[in-house]
Parts: sequence; C-alpha cells; structure tokens
Amino acid sequence: MPQITVESSNHIAEITLTNPPRGYLNNENATELLAALERLADDAATRVIILTGGVPGVFIRHYDVGEIVAMAKVARRTPQSPPGETPAAVAAVHQAISLIDSMSKPVIAAINGFAQGGGFETALACDIRIAEAGDYRIGLPETNIGIFPGAGGTQRLPRVIGMARALEMILRGRTVDPEEAAQIGLVHELTGQGGALARAHDIAKEIAERPPLAVGMAKQLVKSALDRPLAAGVLEERELFNRILLEDDTAIDAMRWFLDNGEDINRRPAGGM
Repeated sequence: MPQITVESSNHIAEITLTNPPRGYLNNENATELLAALERLADDAATRVIILTGGVPGVFIRHYDVGEIVAMAKVARRTPQSPPGETPAAVAAVHQAISLIDSMSKPVIAAINGFAQGGGFETALACDIRIAEAGDYRIGLPETNIGIFPGAGGTQRLPRVIGMARALEMILRGRTVDPEEAAQIGLVHELTGQGGALARAHDIAKEIAERPPLAVGMAKQLVKSALDRPLAAGVLEERELFNRILLEDDTAIDAMRWFLDNGEDINRRPAGGM
C-alpha cells in the first residue's frame, strides 16, 4: 500500500507521508518520497512543494530504529563499504533529503506533530518550516540511543540555530515542544492547533505567484552562501542576475507592471505571474 500521496493544484504540490500507525520514515516510504520529489522537480507546472504528515499527531516521527539495527547486523557480516559510501538500505532517505535541499523549487514543511531524528532532518532540509501548537516533540534525540544524527542533522542544525545551541541539543539528545522550537528558531512560524498545513498553503501561494526562475535562483544562492567565500557567492549572484535579465520575460513583465502601477513593491498583479 502506498505511503506517499501527492495532490497538486495552482502550481502547489502537497506531499503527505503516512505509514501508520507510528508514522516512521523507512527505506520503503523514503523510496516513494524520492520518486515523488524527482517527478515534481521535473514538473514545470509545480512551483512550490509542501511536505506534511498523514498520521494524526505526526509529521514524521523518526527513522525506523528497527531498520537501523538490522542494517548494523548486515554491516557486521559483510566487508566494509568505502569511506563516505551510503549503505543501500538508507540511500533513498539520503537522496530524498538532499533533493529537498538542492532542488530549485522551494519546499515547505508543515509540521503537524512529532518530528524527531530522521523526521526532523527531513524538515531541516526544507526551506521553510511551519509548526502547529500541540503536545509533541521536535528535535534530534539520537544520542539517547547511542547514535547521532546521520541524515544531515549535524550539518544543517548549526546552520539554522548556530553551533553552540546545536551542540547543546545534539549532545544532550534534547527535543523541544513546538513553542520552544519557534522561540529558538528551529521553525519559522508557530500556528494554532491544526493550522500548519493551511499556513503552509498561504505561504506557498505567495511564492508560487513569483516568477519561478528568480525564486529558484534565489534559493540556490542562499543555500550555498555559507559554503564558499563571499566573493565567489557575489560573483555567481551577479552572473545569475544577468541571466534573469537576458532570459526571463516574466521578470521584465513584472518590473514593467511595477513601474506602471505606482511602484508599490508590495502589490502584485492579480492572479500572479
């Protein structure tokens, strides 16, 4: 039975991960998620993607620990993989999370319940995280069971909340409620109970109305900003800005509309671009 569903309308695709009763991430649904993301990444009609959970009270609870234990047993019986090679049993989750991070289309996490371990690592790769109020936990508790975040959490969390706080949370295996998550910057916004998905759609609609080439290039530039010297980033920014002017008629139309309608940067043409 499929564990991933995709619904699309008005340039927005909503991906829901179920896997009842617990809402774990595992190799099976990560493979489905990767396939869905690859389709949407290549779909010109899709401009924004929302990722949410389908089990009540769960976004993605965490990666299935039983699968990790089984993977350890296999690894101990077989020759060691070359350094840096991802085991086949978890390759799909790494590829899916990397694609969320690297694709040009913005991805919004509508966190509607537990988001821990690999579940929160998936949310960390998203560009915007919206959480709703509720009795659940967010964070990376892996050190409590003798491992550490292995799907990008040790690298992405410091970029979101800073090294000092990321160290404290990861070393202690500390998770937080959604209110504290908003206070310390783990999520961008906190809504009332049941409101994360609706708010994610509001933001997705706003972004979908922007010319997609500019949005995609902006995501690419911001995502790579901390991984290289300032001069290199500014140079690529200049190059991509020139590409917009040379290649994107929608950008020229948007700027002309702005000039013709009172130069109010906060107004947009009805119906978007």
